[in-house]
Order: sequence, then C-alpha cells, then structure tokens
Amino acid sequence: MTSATGNDPLDFLSNSVSGNSPGGSQADLIQLLLYEIIRVKELIKYYECIPNGAGQLGASILHELVNEAYQSLVNYDTELMRKYYDLLQNCD
Repeated sequence: MTSATGNDPLDFLSNSVSGNSPGGSQADLIQLLLYEIIRVKELIKYYECIPNGAGQLGASILHELVNEAYQSLVNYDTELMRKYYDLLQNCD
C-alpha cells in the first residue's frame, strides 16, 4: 500500500505502535481502516471526474461511508470500525 518512494501517509502509526502493546490488535484495525479510508477517498475523486455527473451517486455513497468510518474512529467503536473496514474493502 505504500508507494515506490516509501511515502506512507500512516507511517506515524507504525513508528508509535508496538506489536506487544495491549491495544495492538485495535491499533492494527485503526491503521487498516485508515488505509481503506485513504483508498476510498481516491475512488471518490475518480467517481467525481466521470463526465456528465454519471459518478455523482457513487461518489456521494462512498463519501457517506468514509464519513461514517471516520465517526467510528472518533468514537473508538471497534465493532463499527470492523463493519466499515469490511464495507470499504469492497468498494471499487
């Protein structure tokens, strides 16, 4: 998921999260969800660029999913984080 230049937008998480920490699995879920959010935000840009507004419905649905996924992170609701991670993974 990182680019060839090594620019990882979530590198700060890798450097600050220890695999031996008690919250390690939650931290992994957070990082995975953040990666999916970033990926889907790129998809939203693609949908918005489809001519004649043909991608606007898809873009708005994806935008709502991203907003709800962010909300699950803010509320630290791990059940919702898993749900939105699964949902975002299937977005294309």
